[in-house]
Amino acid sequence: MRPDVLALALVGRQRYELASRCGSPCDGAQDGLFLMALTDFHSTGLALRRWRLLHRIKQAHAAEIFGVTQSTISRWEAGSIAPAPDQYARLWSVLSARLEAAADRELAKLVCESPRPVHIICNTTHTLLAASSSRRGEFGQEDLTGRSLWPYATPEIAAAEYRMRDAGEPCVELETGNNDSVAVPIRSSRCRWTRMMLSDGSAVRLVETLAS
Repeated sequence: MRPDVLALALVGRQRYELASRCGSPCDGAQDGLFLMALTDFHSTGLALRRWRLLHRIKQAHAAEIFGVTQSTISRWEAGSIAPAPDQYARLWSVLSARLEAAADRELAKLVCESPRPVHIICNTTHTLLAASSSRRGEFGQEDLTGRSLWPYATPEIAAAEYRMRDAGEPCVELETGNNDSVAVPIRSSRCRWTRMMLSDGSAVRLVETLAS
């Protein structure tokens, strides 16, 4: 990953956590999420294109949905420009995977009942969808379901994200490294990411701790 992009990601995480500790999760946290999202807007563009194709939506219609021009949709999908913070919020609300179908809820149940430290996130937004009890214990007291975990990513996780995207591999093993987060502490361990498809065609990621 380019050093300037990685630095931007780390600044975003710091601003997100500062806003959360100060009890103002709107402006500061939103800005922090946006800065983190800048490191991965190529994946957002791919997810947007996948969403359009799955729902048979043309770029012109997508432009109406998101309140932008058709050329903006095209450039988002190509990864040539990044959406603004308010546009990211709208994109993520639409593109985020949801465990709504019966088969998807069964998958969530298996994860929640697993004795191992494991969780599922949306592959695009990194929103936490389900977690085992041991994983929730690692996260602390707060229930993070429905929140993006990307602001807490370590440099190692951010780099692995790019490797997974660029290589197009459905499964990646990585060393997580440590972060300095109080809200979501990450301790150095070896993990496996496995990309899976839900019933509606959206992508999720199974995150398993292999060794700590």
